[in-house]
Amino acid sequence: MIDISITDQRCILLDNNEIVFESQISTAYNGTGQQKNSNCTPLGLHIIRACIGQDQPENTVFVGRRPTGEIYTAELGLQFPDRDWILTRILWLSGLELGKNRLRNVDTMQRYIYIHGCPDNLPIGKPLSHGCIRMHNQDILTLFDLVKPGTKVLIHK
Repeated sequence: MIDISITDQRCILLDNNEIVFESQISTAYNGTGQQKNSNCTPLGLHIIRACIGQDQPENTVFVGRRPTGEIYTAELGLQFPDRDWILTRILWLSGLELGKNRLRNVDTMQRYIYIHGCPDNLPIGKPLSHGCIRMHNQDILTLFDLVKPGTKVLIHK
């Protein structure tokens, strides 16, 4: 189970109640919320629907969950300063709680909420994302190798 604490801006992977991985994260600048187009991080119980990016190089740029062929660099970041960079690996989340984070206008999967890598020069440890859960690239690489589709994810304050 992955435990995501909004308050602590922390991701912890537990196996039999033992911590096997821990890192700082960045959740939504707009805070928590379930609504579509809110740019908020959804709360509640989720699963990893898909693990995307296996064998892609670190800093691979993804758009629509597909590699663009670009590798993120500081120069690319300066060239496209308004892009929401999704890098290296994607863990696509799906809500498990009907009416809270699953179906209708609160569906986490349809909102394309991920745990993903971001440029390593972006601050981690404070809410700055557009709704997703951002991690530095080495952290998402480590977590990606420890989980699989169906792994539960609890996002809470």
